[in-house]
Amino acid sequence: MDWAADDLRERDLYKLLVNTVLPRPIALVTTVDEKGSANAAPFSFFNVFSHAPPLVVLGIEGRSGTEPLKDTMRNIRETGGFVVNLVDRAMVAAMQVCAIDFPSEVDEIAAAGLDTVASAKVAAPRLAASPVQLECRETVSLSFGSKHRNLVVGEIVHLHIRDGIVNERLHVDIDKLDLVGRLHGADWYLGLGDRFQEPRQTLDGWRDRARASIPEGEVS
Repeated sequence: MDWAADDLRERDLYKLLVNTVLPRPIALVTTVDEKGSANAAPFSFFNVFSHAPPLVVLGIEGRSGTEPLKDTMRNIRETGGFVVNLVDRAMVAAMQVCAIDFPSEVDEIAAAGLDTVASAKVAAPRLAASPVQLECRETVSLSFGSKHRNLVVGEIVHLHIRDGIVNERLHVDIDKLDLVGRLHGADWYLGLGDRFQEPRQTLDGWRDRARASIPEGEVS
């Protein structure tokens, strides 16, 4: 089956994309407003974009009405910084609490039972339970579409990884990391347990295999 994107309703495009681009890493993003109030919200329209410079990208959807920007986007605009807290299996339930659309007077971080720690370079706090915390400064944001969707590019200015996960050679033990990714529907996630290895190929190796596949006596 195939479709022209313009022929699909917005909801149908969303359904097809989030159920096929899988799995997606999850950023539980913490921000703070200009008064110092902290916020946490999860995003799976997220990924690392570059290592030099070290960049992450976030896709943040807005809302209709008189306040189109969600707390995360508004706070990034006010303070210029945010923290990407990666989510492991133990944090999933708390992350789901942070996804609730609480009234503004409710502190979702406290409601989720999460503790915060101060960041080194940005005003936004980090989540102590997260195995990886990336402090970021907003580099550029672009607005798209009719619902104030924003693409935020942030430069990573400080990294925190839980002790015992990385050794002296900077090798990461992904079993100890135990991250989860977003799958289809509203409730499905994937851990790192089901994985396989396929060695990367080289041009010389590919040529050797190609020559070996030619029947004896034939010339390629």
